[in-house]
Amino acid sequence: MENQIIRFGIVGCGMAARCHAQAIASVKQAALAGACSRSPASADSFCRQFQIRKYPSYRAMLKDPEIDAVSICTPSGSHKEQAVQAMEAGKHVVIEKPMCLSLQDADEIIRLADQTGLAVCVVSQSRFSDAAQEVKRAVDAGAFGKMVSAALTMRYFRPQAYYDQAAWRGTAAGDGGGVLMNQGFHGIDLLCYLLGQPVSVCGYTAARLRHIEVEDTAAGAVRFSSHALATIDATVCSHPAFSRQIVLCGESGSVILKEDSISLWSLPQPCSLPILQTVPFSASADPKAVSCEGHAREYQNLVGFLLGKNPLLVDARQGKIALEVILGIYESSRTGKAVRLSP
Repeated sequence: MENQIIRFGIVGCGMAARCHAQAIASVKQAALAGACSRSPASADSFCRQFQIRKYPSYRAMLKDPEIDAVSICTPSGSHKEQAVQAMEAGKHVVIEKPMCLSLQDADEIIRLADQTGLAVCVVSQSRFSDAAQEVKRAVDAGAFGKMVSAALTMRYFRPQAYYDQAAWRGTAAGDGGGVLMNQGFHGIDLLCYLLGQPVSVCGYTAARLRHIEVEDTAAGAVRFSSHALATIDATVCSHPAFSRQIVLCGESGSVILKEDSISLWSLPQPCSLPILQTVPFSASADPKAVSCEGHAREYQNLVGFLLGKNPLLVDARQGKIALEVILGIYESSRTGKAVRLSP
């Protein structure tokens, strides 16, 4: 087993795929075998860069018995169909966020994963940072006491040109949503990872400055099974942009997570990490300013799971949680009513 290699194929050869390729290369018992794309030019450039096989189509890649797992790095509207096709071909699946665009599709992915016994890993790299893990340990140890509330702030900047450069961006069919579904997904996933099971949401969405089908600005509130409350404040119209921030407030103290660093820690349990007032980088203004370290750690976890060494931390059920919160806020904005989430 120590010599076994999990061989990955990537579908979609854009910006996200390059981060996945670097992450796979960093994992000892993983290898990137090939890639495919609807854009021949993108596939040519990507496969030359990483010196891998270029498949003429996704179908051809799925037929290759050398491929153990598929990493889906295509526009969001393609994720569900491609995940199903991969599992039907007997491949494990890594899906970039969001795993799909509806709860019905999420349930189909979960059902098929259960039926086939194949692994489905939803990319949630923010959970794997040292800071997030430090806060999670404090939550699990009861260091906050009774959790009271949290505030997630995601004040990003994306110009109109960002949406105009790709036809699927900012559309309901291609993106599934705006700032919450695209830029804000990882922040909402991290919020739920730290606070537990969300049970109801309400909120508002609007397109204030960008000419897109979906929201450029959103405000929401979430109630968790612990009765803790959280607010979500998100936009792509902030000029300047600010680093993502989560403030967690408990009866025994508070913590502030700024991007992947801890900027405040007032809990009775000591923090083993340095408290940083300035974060090293932020994707709030530049979508390319993303570290691949979290992806590498998530791939390490997946490969370890496939080799029988550890549990899978972010499976399809975990990937559905943030999706349900986001879709619940969308429904609340449409109806003007709070939305109860599935247990």
